[in-house]
Amino acid sequence: MARAASGLRLWPRPRAAKTRETETRPHERHALAWPLRLLATACAFVFMVAFAVVLARLTLHPSPASEALVHSNLRPGRSLKAYLDQPALRDAVKQIGGNILLGVPFGVLVPVVAPRTRGVLRVLLLTAGVMLLVELAQGALVTGRAFDVDDVILNTVGALAGYLLLGRRMSRAVHARRART
Repeated sequence: MARAASGLRLWPRPRAAKTRETETRPHERHALAWPLRLLATACAFVFMVAFAVVLARLTLHPSPASEALVHSNLRPGRSLKAYLDQPALRDAVKQIGGNILLGVPFGVLVPVVAPRTRGVLRVLLLTAGVMLLVELAQGALVTGRAFDVDDVILNTVGALAGYLLLGRRMSRAVHARRART
């Protein structure tokens, strides 16, 4: 360090203290302006309602013709094994892929509509809870449908994929993280 004749330090110079208003952390991101946030949240809400309608039509629609063929599955992996043991790979892809795709909108839209649900664990728990309720209603109330724990698992995997691929980024763009004080 260089010193002046008077004994004061010339190098390094002390930094000016940052105020709370100017202090930013590298991991904090700024959200969109409030009109854009409002629009993005409203669009996500509309898509979420549309998704709920599609989900209800796909899962809660009676199927009397298959009433004798359905049975509940409480053991994880049993339905997956049955799908994969089928001779037609197309049917297995349709069943497994369809259940995974059914969960993707949840992982994308829920963190945007409800920012407090942001986070892998929260998205997984919320999706598993909602899909469990759907499967319970399907098994108890709908003719020709049955409860299947593998459907809940696959839907939750789809929500995880949707959250990791797009939901987390969209939520961060729409809702800024608040600085902890």
